[in-house]
Order: sequence, then C-alpha cells, then structure tokens
Amino acid sequence: ETRAKLVKDCYKMAEDAKVAVRNIRRDAIEEFKKMKKDGLAEDLQKDAEADVQKIHDAYMKQIDDLFVAKEKDVMTV
Repeated sequence: ETRAKLVKDCYKMAEDAKVAVRNIRRDAIEEFKKMKKDGLAEDLQKDAEADVQKIHDAYMKQIDDLFVAKEKDVMTV
C-alpha cells in the first residue's frame, strides 16, 4: 500500500511538472504573437513556435521517462 501511495505521489508530481512546462510553452507562444504585432515576420514567429514545441516535447518525454523509472524503482522490493 505504501509503495502504491508513493507511486501515486510521484505521478502527481510528474503531472504538476507537465502543467508547468505547458504554461511556459503557452506564455512563450503568446509572447511571439505580441512580437508579431510589433513587427516580427510571420515566418520567424512560426519557426520560433515550432522550436518551442520541440523543446516542450523533449521535456514532456523526459518527465515521462523519469516517472516510469521512478515507478519501477519504487515498486521493486
């Protein structure tokens, strides 16, 4: 039971980390849109958004990998 609770707590922490990364991505994209209104070229805006998305995806995968590793570690005797 204790191990299951620890895994549940780890899952909650992983989800909180994912939410934080999503919020950062959203803020960055909003900033790029503001910059576009101020004169940034549209193709530069799209490229920057694509770069942010790649970074976001990499961190999401890293969070998932860390959670899976920690879950395995906690559940092994």
